[in-house]
Amino acid sequence: MQRGKKYKALKEKVDSTKFLNIDQAVELAKSTSYTKFDGTLEIATKVNYKSLQNIRGTISLPHGTGKKVRVLVFCKGDKQNDARNAGAEFVGDTDLIEKVAGGWTDFDACVATPDMMKDVGKLGPILGRKGLMPKPKAGTVTTDVAKAVTELKSGRVEYRPDKGGVVHLGIGKVSFDNAKLVENIRTVVQTLMRDKPSDAKGEYLKTFSVSPTMGVGVKVDVKELVNTSI
Repeated sequence: MQRGKKYKALKEKVDSTKFLNIDQAVELAKSTSYTKFDGTLEIATKVNYKSLQNIRGTISLPHGTGKKVRVLVFCKGDKQNDARNAGAEFVGDTDLIEKVAGGWTDFDACVATPDMMKDVGKLGPILGRKGLMPKPKAGTVTTDVAKAVTELKSGRVEYRPDKGGVVHLGIGKVSFDNAKLVENIRTVVQTLMRDKPSDAKGEYLKTFSVSPTMGVGVKVDVKELVNTSI
């Protein structure tokens, strides 16, 4: 991929042979951001485990992501009031199912009560393709819709590795205080290590880097990060 002059100039600030502690890495990565908007700081970490389909879960970032999350809730009766009071933008049952079936997906997260999943499941080709299908393991198929909505809006993110075994996550805005970004990152590490499969051997997190939406990736000393986070 062709890189512009601005990126190449910023890249000279980063020594790709060095592995920094997390505080240094966050500071340096932020300084390479060259978007006119408030970009996102992202992490990428490679997990050491063969059965990648078994690695997935949710992480509640203590300082959120800085992103406005529009939540849709499929539910009936009093649960609809619970969802609305918790801040859900879109709440309904068959009416919303029909709307989504028509191709509408103008929301960022989706919650459903268990009794709705028979019908919501039929939306698999639409919701699944966009990673929006409610799932029990992710806490988005639940009777406690208020709790789910609150957590999604306050910074709960879902993680899973890509085909190469790398977990990518946005962990906050470049404008966040460094301390808040570092605390979010340590929470990610703590959760990944806590949820590590019991039969995982050797170093579970092999590599770790931080980078802005548009900017330069900075390598992190993953051993030091794990040891100081758990």
